[in-house]
Amino acid sequence: MPAQILDGKSIAQEIREGIKKEVIELKEKHGVVPGLVTILVGENPASVSYVTAKQRTAHELGFYSVQENLPENVSEDELLKLIDKHNRDEKIHGILVQLPLPKHINERKVLYAIDPRKDVDGFHPVNVGKLVIGEPCFIPCTPYGIMILLAKTGVPVDGAEVVVIGRSNIVGKPIANLLMQKRKPVGNATVTVCHTGTKDIASHSRRADILIVAAGVPKFVTADMVKEGAVVIDVGVNRIGTTPDGKAKLCGDVDFDAVKEKASFITPVPGGVGPMTITMLMKNTLESAKAWAGLPSEVA
Repeated sequence: MPAQILDGKSIAQEIREGIKKEVIELKEKHGVVPGLVTILVGENPASVSYVTAKQRTAHELGFYSVQENLPENVSEDELLKLIDKHNRDEKIHGILVQLPLPKHINERKVLYAIDPRKDVDGFHPVNVGKLVIGEPCFIPCTPYGIMILLAKTGVPVDGAEVVVIGRSNIVGKPIANLLMQKRKPVGNATVTVCHTGTKDIASHSRRADILIVAAGVPKFVTADMVKEGAVVIDVGVNRIGTTPDGKAKLCGDVDFDAVKEKASFITPVPGGVGPMTITMLMKNTLESAKAWAGLPSEVA
């Protein structure tokens, strides 16, 4: 029997409705409106698309949102000054610098310049450290989205064998840390992380009850690499051409058509993890606004 589709789009919409109600209540009771600034350097088409989607969602949810567009040749100093400006702006609760940045800008220096209390991407070392030891913090948006997908679908994670393919700071490392912790809503799994130096990745992936793939390689995971009945989470978004109407043709890091015949659950690309990532960015910004207002919050 083909796998059930983990519909990130519908789950994300359900969460967004909840966020929208909280935003209205926060404004009416406390006079607080969540504020998000997205900073885009250059005109990379993928980055422009991502930032546009984030801003559109922020507007739909009733946020105060600011879009900062900077030229490709902006100096590192100018970018740092802009971040400092928003660090000090009381109306802004979340700062997101869209990656990647041009080569002449030190990405680490920029991420470290963001106030950890406004780091809604969860990339600052203060938040990374808190995540690792299990303290309240901003959870990186894609791993956060994966956790909620698993929880909302009722996938059993406690005691499960999880294999993560990919060790990036954005997905692989944080999701491995999160799922091995005794953390709600899901966790307490046994986690293996595979990467480019792993010998015979298939011998590991075939053990997985839950397989999370963030390899950055189109259709990297094939059906012979997946255990019968596994839950497959495909984080990859690869552009492999254009559709007849000129839109980007996308595929994941999993050979979807073949793997869906073996998996019990599988995320599609697009429509799986992607919508959850943007939604959890909004959730982080909402929780940041509550923390700055001195209200109970999941991040403080």
